[in-house]
Amino acid sequence: VQLQASGGGLVQAGDSLRLACALSGRTFSDYSVGWFRQTPGKEREFVASISWSGESTYFADSVKGRFTISRDNAENTVYLQMNSLKPEDTAENYYCAARFDLCSTCYYTRPGEYVYWGQGTQVTVSS
Repeated sequence: VQLQASGGGLVQAGDSLRLACALSGRTFSDYSVGWFRQTPGKEREFVASISWSGESTYFADSVKGRFTISRDNAENTVYLQMNSLKPEDTAENYYCAARFDLCSTCYYTRPGEYVYWGQGTQVTVSS
């Protein structure tokens, strides 16, 4: 399984970005996907997750109401729509991660619950 994250960039506070996570190598619809972010010296932080069916989504409190997560199983891609961005959303890497999972109502928030990881994309939000 390979994951490719994209869509990061430099934006101003209040702007929006949409990150994409493309999965290849397996049947995409069999995998739950999560987004995490990390800055140097800090632990990897959970951002959002979505079940294989899209039925269940979950967000960190810090992004709830501003970020949405969705998936297009036909395109093998999960999207993280980030609105009303704040400087504290800045991270050296936003990672997407996946795990084989057929639970349509489950969500996973810990890095150790995911098996496959993408390479990360940088997001910088200036004030």
